[in-house]
Amino acid sequence: MIIARQEDVTPKVLDAYKNIEDPRLREIVASLVKHLHAFAREVRLTEDEFRKGAELIAKMGQMTNATHNEVVLMAGSLGFSALVCLLNNGNNGQTETTANLLGPFWRLNSPRTENGGTIIRSPTPGPAIFVNAQVKDQKGNPIADAEVDVWHSSPEGFYEQQDPNQADMNLRGKFTTDAQGKFWFRSVKPAGYPIPIDGPTGDLLRAGKRHNYRPAHLHFLIFKQGFKTLISQIYTPDDDKLETDAQFGVTRALIGDYIRHDGPAPAPDVKGEWYSLDQAFVMEPGEAKLPRAPIQ
Repeated sequence: MIIARQEDVTPKVLDAYKNIEDPRLREIVASLVKHLHAFAREVRLTEDEFRKGAELIAKMGQMTNATHNEVVLMAGSLGFSALVCLLNNGNNGQTETTANLLGPFWRLNSPRTENGGTIIRSPTPGPAIFVNAQVKDQKGNPIADAEVDVWHSSPEGFYEQQDPNQADMNLRGKFTTDAQGKFWFRSVKPAGYPIPIDGPTGDLLRAGKRHNYRPAHLHFLIFKQGFKTLISQIYTPDDDKLETDAQFGVTRALIGDYIRHDGPAPAPDVKGEWYSLDQAFVMEPGEAKLPRAPIQ
């Protein structure tokens, strides 16, 4: 494997890995080598730039722990996470989809909650929101007995594990769809929030003169045997960061119809401003499996 000139490097590396037994791994490694080498040639990568790039990758690994994943944060800020999601949902990128990013704050074993119940588990000031949702298959048939995890930030922009003033599992709940595929609950309207900028992702955002905010949204994770697990975020249309989301997560299909009301609410204790959201989710056939929880 003697290399005479720079043009020899790529074919030599490809030849060295041609005996990988797993065909999919062999395909991925070959494509990675081709694109990585082409990138270095296209930008004429210097030795100093290579060293700095290696340091950046190492720092992302060093900053990743049980409660923070800098690698996923960077992937989101480059639009890579959003692209992978859209390529693998909506009939493999062919149609609109309500699939979206998992985010870093999903937790296992959120409290079982009856339909019509509340996921407010400690005093959480803010406008009330009443959500009515339905889960269907691609033919429009309702999906009964699906498990639906719901979680979101407070009106102050904090998830409960970030905020000592919130009870454990505040603004989280697990519902089961009824015979019509419906589930419904009460909460408070979420707010947008900043992503961490104390690492390489923050350096990238500052270099691009970009802010580090995510627009307000509700999270949903829907699980049912026979269907691909649907992970979604439904964004509020009144957030001024919709067009400039730091993680490129907003698609047209995910902007919810959050309606503001000032009149009588579904609950007698709600006075003044409140919101409603009617939302439909479509699940695709596939393997039902849960992701690894980012928060342990």
